[in-house]
Amino acid sequence: MTTTDAAPAGVIAKLSTLDRFLPVWIAAAMVAGLLAGRWIPGLEGALNAVAVDGISLPIALGLLVMMYPVLAKVRYDRLDTVTRDRRLLMPSLILNWLIGPALMFALAWLLLPDLPEYRTGLIIVGLARCIAMVIIWNDLACGDREAAAVLVAINSVFQVIMFGVLSWFYLSVLPGWLGLPQTDLAVSGWQIAKSVLIFLGIPLAAGYLSRRLGERGKGRTWYETRFLPRIGPVALYGLLFTIVVLFALQGQQITSRPFDVARIALPLLAYFALMWAGSYAFGRAIGLTYERTTTLAFTAAGNNFELAIAVAIATFGATSGQALAGVVGPLIEVPVLVALVYVSLALRRRFAPSTVEPA
Repeated sequence: MTTTDAAPAGVIAKLSTLDRFLPVWIAAAMVAGLLAGRWIPGLEGALNAVAVDGISLPIALGLLVMMYPVLAKVRYDRLDTVTRDRRLLMPSLILNWLIGPALMFALAWLLLPDLPEYRTGLIIVGLARCIAMVIIWNDLACGDREAAAVLVAINSVFQVIMFGVLSWFYLSVLPGWLGLPQTDLAVSGWQIAKSVLIFLGIPLAAGYLSRRLGERGKGRTWYETRFLPRIGPVALYGLLFTIVVLFALQGQQITSRPFDVARIALPLLAYFALMWAGSYAFGRAIGLTYERTTTLAFTAAGNNFELAIAVAIATFGATSGQALAGVVGPLIEVPVLVALVYVSLALRRRFAPSTVEPA
């Protein structure tokens, strides 16, 4: 990726053709996936023939390819500067594990009171905090890579510990207190841990070893100027491949139920906009740099759709309304967060130049 630390206009001017027209490529990938899923007989069965932790193997491979180059760019010797920054860590925990799930619960009940399956699916999406695709949105917006790596790792630990507890609270306990219908969700800690190990552990280990061995063997200058530019575009290829496969798997459901998709999309749009804007404004208010404000906003707004879809399918079935709500998640999240990348770059000029470090 060729994103630099220049002003927004300069950033866009220096992007490669792949980066500059990313929204076009993503839109094309989404359309191609939807059409392929609807028109190619047997495609869904073929893509689902092999699964990793409930996720199609092609999607799993695409996610790993997508995340590896970004995690290879992280300077792991700088992580201590992030772990000491309580102004970043505490707001991130509060936004991700208190505000995010509560906001999705409120929006799901407010906007889908008559659609219990979709409502439950959205609540599950809100509980699955992002550990994968957020890394690439943060990188495209010139966020702090080291901070993103730390926050994603913290989210992963909390996900293993808290997902089952919060599912019980938001689907059973809280609705009971409010006199609303309750839902049971049986999720094992091992199922969550496997998702974390696969979708974060593997690319994180590969990225760390690449930097450690590359710098030891060839030096930091070679690693930064020769190796990273060579593997950078692979992340976007992995992203586009993942989007095509993801939408191909659910093309039939999405295109045959457009009104349902629109109903599910409304609370998702509100959720992503409120979480990102609120987190961004909060980061700015407490004096975080542009890079860390951006990282705070994207890690708070993104969700782990891989986990949400896997849990919904395992609990309610592949053709359930809960699974459809999980699938519509990335249908809305991808274009919205791509747009917010450009919004973030445009807002960058509002930060003092002294707070902006090279990406």
